[in-house]
Amino acid sequence: MASRFISPPNVKEYQLNVWEVVKQIPPGKVATYGQIAMLVGVPGGVMPDNYRALGARWVGQAMVGCPVGVPWQRVINAQGKISLSGSSAETQRQLLEEEGVIFDAHGRVDLKKYQWQKPAA
Repeated sequence: MASRFISPPNVKEYQLNVWEVVKQIPPGKVATYGQIAMLVGVPGGVMPDNYRALGARWVGQAMVGCPVGVPWQRVINAQGKISLSGSSAETQRQLLEEEGVIFDAHGRVDLKKYQWQKPAA
């Protein structure tokens, strides 16, 4: 069954929550869009199954409008790759490499080594 949501019910609140999580990712670490979605949690009024299908995309949408001070470059896809293209992808890779993140010959980051694990509360 397709979800009726193309974006979170409260877009601005969701974006703020995404950005707060992303601000916690330390230099030299990365997180995936789906990981950020799970850390943000299911927005009110959204079924968990629908959120599992849409959450990573919603995080991606939030990252497009990222304000200054949010380390956008630290969010990558679940394959360990940069999802952007062109000069934006080059900038993201350069910023991550400056933080010590290493890419393999296929343009992937080793998530076992570089994926951020949020400390337990």
